Amino acid sequence: MNAYPGGCTCRAVRYRLIDRPMFIHCCHCRWCQRETGASFALNALIESERVELMSGTVEIIDTPSNSGKGQRISRCPSCRIALWSNYGGGGDVIRFVRVGTLDAPDPWPPDVHIFTQSKQPWVILPAGVPAFAEYYKSAEVWPAASLARRAAVMARTAKYGGIA
Repeated sequence: MNAYPGGCTCRAVRYRLIDRPMFIHCCHCRWCQRETGASFALNALIESERVELMSGTVEIIDTPSNSGKGQRISRCPSCRIALWSNYGGGGDVIRFVRVGTLDAPDPWPPDVHIFTQSKQPWVILPAGVPAFAEYYKSAEVWPAASLARRAAVMARTAKYGGIA
């Protein structure tokens, strides 16, 4: 089994991904810029059951989002680092893990750039990586294996109103 460890700055919370993410978003929306204090957020989308909490506990903070459905950010209660989020009223079936919290983030470049209409003008997007002014249709961009994994969790989200 491959395991990809990560955690917060103070190391009170440690987790590991027990599989590769389904897909990695680089989001350039103003909400992500504000939330991270950076030019974009890099999130690895993965099924929540494939994220194992190894030590510590997370504090879940409800915050607004551009969709109006909000997001739930899981943070270390000590150092306040955001470890992952859940979006769009989808419950906790897919986590958007902050790639920068992985111990080895370098092998996890974005699969897609989203909300590029609001990206910082000095950010240069790499050639060959799909980029969208807003969001996109997963079925047109994700690889087949990732779409199959996503389909397997979508049935569980029906009671939450879907995933944004």
